[in-house]
Amino acid sequence: MNTDQIYAEQIANEYAPKESAGVVALRKLDARAKRPARVFGYAFGILSTLVTGVGMCLSMGVIGSGSAAFALGVAVGLIGLVGMGVNYPIFTRLQKKSKQKYAYEIVELARQISET
Repeated sequence: MNTDQIYAEQIANEYAPKESAGVVALRKLDARAKRPARVFGYAFGILSTLVTGVGMCLSMGVIGSGSAAFALGVAVGLIGLVGMGVNYPIFTRLQKKSKQKYAYEIVELARQISET
């Protein structure tokens, strides 16, 4: 086999339809099942990180000054750290519930694809 033929086959494979409609539907259904947990995980993680940052700024005196700002900063920072700590367990619970919700449809579609 020459290199021109290999190159031509690679280009042709890029433009050829790769998947049946069932596989595309299965991929979309899988994404739909995972999306709510993923959106919550990112949003809650970002929010917790920002709360922790505000707490750090308060405790270091970047925002406000005095011992009251320091105490408030430590409290706010701890709230943010707790939020970051519980984010993953909440994410896994949400993902498990969402997967259970779509499990029947996904399994049936996967069976249909594997039988053909």
